[in-house]
Formats: sequence, C-alpha cells, structure tokens
Amino acid sequence: MILSKKAEKISPSITLAITAKAKAMKENGIDVIGFGAGEPDFNTPSNIQNAAIEAMRKGYTKYTPTSGINELKKAILNKFEKDNHLKYSNSQIIVSTGAKQCLSDVFMAILNPGDEVLICTPYWVSYPELVKLSDGIPVLIKGDNKNSFKYSIKNLEEAITKKTKAIVINSPNNPSGSVYTKEELIKIADFAKKHELIIISDEIYEKLVYDNNEKHISIASINEDAYERTIVINGVSKSYAMTGWRIGYAAANEKIIKLMTNIQSHTTSNPNSISQYAALEALQGEQLSLNTMIKEFKSRRDYMISRVLKINGLNFIEPKGAFYLFINISNLINKTIHGEIIKNSLDFCDKLLKTVKVAVVPGSAFGEENFIRLSYATSMENIREGLDRIEKFVQLSK
Repeated sequence: MILSKKAEKISPSITLAITAKAKAMKENGIDVIGFGAGEPDFNTPSNIQNAAIEAMRKGYTKYTPTSGINELKKAILNKFEKDNHLKYSNSQIIVSTGAKQCLSDVFMAILNPGDEVLICTPYWVSYPELVKLSDGIPVLIKGDNKNSFKYSIKNLEEAITKKTKAIVINSPNNPSGSVYTKEELIKIADFAKKHELIIISDEIYEKLVYDNNEKHISIASINEDAYERTIVINGVSKSYAMTGWRIGYAAANEKIIKLMTNIQSHTTSNPNSISQYAALEALQGEQLSLNTMIKEFKSRRDYMISRVLKINGLNFIEPKGAFYLFINISNLINKTIHGEIIKNSLDFCDKLLKTVKVAVVPGSAFGEENFIRLSYATSMENIREGLDRIEKFVQLSK
C-alpha cells in the first residue's frame, strides 16, 4: 500500500513521546520523576471553569463562526491594545484549536511548494514539521550560543535565498527561555523589511517572564512596517493553565486572516464553543491565579538554577521566560554509565530514565544535540527529588 510520502517524512513529537512513556511507567507502579511536561501543573482557575459551566447551561454548545465568537475577539483586541500596544480590528483576528493550529493555518496560507522558512535552533519541535506539511522547506539557523541561542543577523544574512518567504521568532523561547530585547527585535524587523519576509511571532509564553529587567515585547509593535508583515501567534494555554481547552489565536493583516479562516473552515471549523467562553473569562476576568503561577514558577526556576550550578559537568542557558531549563550535557557525551557509552542526547535521556527513573527531553528534539530540556512546570518536591537523581546519575558516569 502506497501512503503519503509527505506524511511519512514527518517526525513524531519527541516531547509527547517522552511524556507518554513516563506516564506509562508511573501507571505500572514505577516511581518516575517527569521533567518533560510542556504545560503548567496548576489546574485551570475556578473562575474560568465556572464560565465554561455557565456557557453550557446557557446552551452555548452549538457551532460558532469559524474564526471565533465576537465576544472573544473583542477581548483579544483589548488584550493586544493593553499588553502589546497593538491595534487590530475583528477582521484581523482568528481563534483556533490551540496556537498550534494557528501556526498550521499560517503556513498553509503563506507557503507555496519550495518556499523557505527561517527557524532558529533550538526551536519548538513542531515548527519544522508544520512547514514541511505545508510543502515548505525549514531552514535551520544556528542560534548564537553566546547570546542565549538567539538569532544573529550575520547567520540570517548567510541563509537568505530567493526562495526565503518567512522567518519564525519565538520569544520567550521554548526550550531555551531566552527573551528578545527591543534592540534585537528592531534588527530582525529591519532584516525582514530588507528581504521582504513575513514574520511569524510565536508569543505563547509572553506572560511568563520573571526578571524585573526583562519584559516581553511583540515585534509587531516595533514600527508600522513590522506590524504589517507580522503574524502574531498567542493563546491561553500556558498563561492560564488551559492546555487541554485548546484555544489559540492569531492577528495579522486581513488578507492572511481570511485565508487562514478559509483553511480552518475546511479542517476543524470553529474552535470548541465552550472553550471559547472559558478563554473569554481568562482574558477579561481576574488575574490573581496568573500572578500566583508566575511567582511560583520564578521560585522553582531560581531553585533549579542554584541546584544545577552545583552539579559538576552541567551548565545551562539562563532562562528569562517560559518554564524550561536547557542544560548542556556535552561534558557527559562519550562517557559511560554502567559500562554503556552515552552517545548523544537521546541516549542520555534513555539511560537517565532507565537508571534513575527521571524523564527529560533530548536536545535533538529541538535541533541542539548536546542539550536536554527540563520543565519546572512540576512541584518543588519533584524538582528536588529529580535533581537529586540527576546528580547521582552524573556521578555514576565515568
């Protein structure tokens, strides 16, 4: 049987595979500490839950407009103006089944076969695969290791070809936690203008920034040209502990949003009606739970940094946002554990899970082989125990 050659070239999500493997081990009674989660460990705030229940009671369980209900769009418009100093109209907004669908819609809307998209490594695992699914070519740009793995204009200029259509920026970044400064965004915006590129700005972690001297800035707010060429991707999953509710949204010029809406009308139609009303409450309701979550994530991040600093052989990119620590394990590659050689990051993760029952994500999933990603979206108790086990594993390596 001949199946889709395109589909056969798509790699499965390693992050989801690691999480599923750790979950299966736990269900079999094995004491596993998981650092793979890409979602907050907090429950969705009660006011958001109640809004969903009320929506069901009112009968808001039918189809909605493909691009989302007007009430939610209005809340999104208010959010953009208040938080990002960006003014959009209803026709410039689409609500989708998660930010991932927004990205999928975007690539299908802008790419023709052979178009190239610039993506900085380390990258979120789905960027290259979504580009491939839309017949595009992901062009991976080595991030500047001396600058928290962010784009350098020199590397970008070297990668430009006649086929380059777009550039992806993710700030705060998954997996590194790096946050682009205003000066860096200005340079990228100028680069995009020079080469007539579409900017796809994934800002899903924008609320999760921890240092007082750091703040999220949307590249679309840099100047009028950046505004016109940028597609902003966001959602409620990370900031409001709503990953399972599957609500993301995008803002762009009307032509692109119309194409995205047409595509979505033939794939999933409208996003979940009940989830839309929950997202409405998330955006316009009280933000106390968000502030509590940010405070707790910062405490966990600071503790994790202090512990990893004490483990010989490990170093890391200091995260300014999101909820991940991207750890360099290059000093452990080619060492042995119980007589077996650690060949690469995936091998490291397999042996770590097998030996001390700790699940982490290999850097190869993000395009950086000599790294692993640890999520601090788990309890402080798990972080302490998990790092104790990782330290023991490192000490066992020879």
